[in-house]
Amino acid sequence: MWKRPYNKVYKEKRWFDLWIKEGYSIRQLRHISGHSQSKLRRIIALWLSKEPPVLSHNIYKRAKYLLFDGTYFHKYGCLAIFMDNTSKSILFYTYIPKESYHNVYPMAVYLKEHGLMPKAITLDGHIKVIRAIMDVWPSAIVQRCLYHIQRQGLSWLRTYPKTEAGRALRVLLNSLMNVKTEHDKAMFAQNYDNWLNKHETLIKTLPKNSVANFDLKRTMALINNALPNMFHYLKDQDIAPTTNLLENFYSQLKHHYRSHRGLIEQHKISYLKWFCYLKSSKNNNTI
Repeated sequence: MWKRPYNKVYKEKRWFDLWIKEGYSIRQLRHISGHSQSKLRRIIALWLSKEPPVLSHNIYKRAKYLLFDGTYFHKYGCLAIFMDNTSKSILFYTYIPKESYHNVYPMAVYLKEHGLMPKAITLDGHIKVIRAIMDVWPSAIVQRCLYHIQRQGLSWLRTYPKTEAGRALRVLLNSLMNVKTEHDKAMFAQNYDNWLNKHETLIKTLPKNSVANFDLKRTMALINNALPNMFHYLKDQDIAPTTNLLENFYSQLKHHYRSHRGLIEQHKISYLKWFCYLKSSKNNNTI
């Protein structure tokens, strides 16, 4: 049976799966498979030339709490993923030029047409992405990722802010991930209001030619814009406060991706897609 060419190709796919999912090198695969390095390279190139199968739509009607984020692997390319926070399954992935309204909107439309109607979506603060999501699912709750807010704000404030306002705001941002109850939320909001009352007028008068001052104003604007959508997770425990689950997936992907240098551009993109497909818990055994 396995002598048939079609079956032989699929039998050999297990070496491709190990190369993708576990990060095995060609040399390691040679030892465990008995194949030559040239044959293994041909097997890998064959599968990289194929598009992964479409992920199952069966979970779409059950998936109500989503995560969305994109990460860049090349100068002009971004891997974007919708993940179900409940089952930890990838619902949809694609490689796009950048995170923008015109790239994210078709993804959301496709998912809606196949039955996906989320109650809440946790994502970062990309305004055009949020607008695309809301145009497709206007009733969905948008939860801003607390980790993105904290990381971006602390980056703009720098490790050692020169102003009293910057130092105080840095302390406040460091407390953001500790908001676990409605009381914590009220304390955070009150502390931020007190900070605004004390520093906002002075901040607006700071010289505009200073990058540090500009970044302080940006951090204030970041919190002002995010505050209405920062704490939805307190009212519904199924809403993720951060996209860390997806960030961890990206970290694992990048770790394996770096071990396979030297691929042509087309195969690099194909590698990312196959990794997403094979790592999806609902699709590991479909081929």
